Order: sequence, then C-alpha cells, then structure tokens
Amino acid sequence: MNDDWRQQIDALHDELVRRDDPAAWVREHDAMEASLRYPHFALRGPVFGVAVRDPAAGPEWRVLKPVVDGMPQVARDGLQSYLFFRAKDETDDRVERRELLAAVDVLTRESVNEIEVCGVGYRVVRGDEFTRAGDEGLEPPRPTDREPLVRSWGREGRDTSSREVGFVLDPERADGPAAGALRLGLRNFVYAGDRFPGEVITDSERSVTTHPDLVLLPTGFGVVERDADGGWQPRGTLLSTPHAARRMLYDGMAETWALLFGFDEAKKARYAEAAEEFRALGRADEFLVDDRLFRICRIERLLRMGPDGPEPPRPSDVDEYGPMKMHPTMDEDGNLTYDD
Repeated sequence: MNDDWRQQIDALHDELVRRDDPAAWVREHDAMEASLRYPHFALRGPVFGVAVRDPAAGPEWRVLKPVVDGMPQVARDGLQSYLFFRAKDETDDRVERRELLAAVDVLTRESVNEIEVCGVGYRVVRGDEFTRAGDEGLEPPRPTDREPLVRSWGREGRDTSSREVGFVLDPERADGPAAGALRLGLRNFVYAGDRFPGEVITDSERSVTTHPDLVLLPTGFGVVERDADGGWQPRGTLLSTPHAARRMLYDGMAETWALLFGFDEAKKARYAEAAEEFRALGRADEFLVDDRLFRICRIERLLRMGPDGPEPPRPSDVDEYGPMKMHPTMDEDGNLTYDD
C-alpha cells in the first residue's frame, strides 16, 4: 500500500473514530471477518444501468435505473420507457413533451449510451458484479446486513424498492475503512486470463486510465445454486436485502419453478413442502432439496468513474439484440396511436 492509500485509509479510520458509532464499528468487524473467511473474489461479469445528472439536483451523477442489467441494450430500453412515461404522465407542456418524445425516437433507432433531454443528462453506465469466495464457497449475508423490519413471506406488503435509485456516484464517499480499502485495492483491477477475448482485456486495461476512480454500489443479495462441478450459478435477480432473496427462493420452490419448468405433480408437491420447511427456518441462508444446494449470496458491484462521470459500456460489451420501438406513438398533446 503506497503512502497515498495509507493516508486515505487513515482518514476513513479517523472519521469512524470521530463518529463514535457502535453500529459502524460492528459492521467494520464483520467486514474484516469476511475478508479472512472469504479472501478471494469471484467475478460474475458486467452489469448495466442508467445514471442521471440533473442540474436542479446538483452536479453529481445519480443512479436512475439500478445497475443490474446483463446487456447495455436492456438499460437503453429502460431509459426509453422512462422517458416515454415522463412524456405521457408527468408533463402537460407540449414543448417539453416534444423534446422527450424526440429522445424516445432516437432510442428506438440507435444504440446511444448518452442523451440530454430538457437540460438533464442521461447515461447508460457499466459496472462489474462480484462476490467474495473462500473454502466454504460464496459469501452469505453478514449479521449486520440490512434486513426489513417486518419479514413478510406473502405477496402483500412486499418491499420492492431499491436502495440504489438516487444513489450518488461519488468516488470520495466515505463508507468506512473496510469499504475504502476494498475500493482502493480494486482500482487497478482488470480482466485477465484465457477465458476473456483479447478485446475485452484491452478495453479493461484502458478503463483503468480513462476511469481510474471507483464507486461501490449498494450491496445486493441473490440466490445461487451449486453445480455439478462445484461452482455456483445464479438463480434469479439481484435484490436489496437478504430476506428478499430468501423470499425469491421460497417463491421459486413453492410455485414459480413448477410453472416455469413443468414439474410433474410429485415433484411439484415435493418442492412445495420444501418451501414451507425453508420458510419455517426463518433466516436460513442455505437449503438442500432434491440434492440441489441453494445459498443466499452477498453480491457486490463496482462502477468506474472518470473526469466526465461514470463509465459507459465498452466497445467489447455484447448485446444480443438491437434497439426497437417499445411503446405506441404519441403526439405532442399526449394522444396515443397504436400501430399495427
């Protein structure tokens, strides 16, 4: 660790001491314990979302659409929908609606990663998703990870909000010594090895120079399954709390997987019974059914920042499809025309 890094970590430690926050000290202890039990990093790959810079809110870039999509085009589609519904539901000004619809039209035809509308900048942004790993496999939730006050298992009253929306992309954000050390330690992270094509490695190496600073996005949680080779495969989307991930596993066993994968009646009943066993455990982070081992996994993401803001998709990032029209035609008065 060079002197600059030491100074930054010392500053984070001094801030923690100044705050005299017992909960923060416990979180730091958990983070240090995790770094010993799960010393390795397992890279899943790139994820994409949308950031916004609105002068009315300040000079910072903020997350508009969570950075969870597997392809840049999915994030562009999300931005197209966001602008369309702003034009439809959030303005009666014909000039503003016309500008919003012009941006929507661009996004139906072009794979653009940045657009300005009504003085507000929007950018498709890129992050990397990873988990910690050790001899026990991938890291489960920590005792200090945020949980809902009421852990509901039913569809009613579920918290589907994201802590990420509105998150300020500030590389100087002080989240404590452990997070600061992680951020600084990953500054020179690049893709390497035979599993990555040459252009992917080249783009990764370039990004260290063009976007040298890092932001750690809010921690997420998901369900993973142990495969036959001893690896772990994701099963579902990224969620904001461990309980939300447990509920996703419960829903899968109780109902969703039977519909998706055509379980016969015996298997359907077996998984439904397993779901209730899992629910009865309350806060279990691992469960076995039909010799399938599932784990609730703690997932972290980093996003690179440069002088002009968050990193957009790289040339080597792959889309499986291109832009398309997703909504009916709207005129400047808000009238909709449904095309054949």
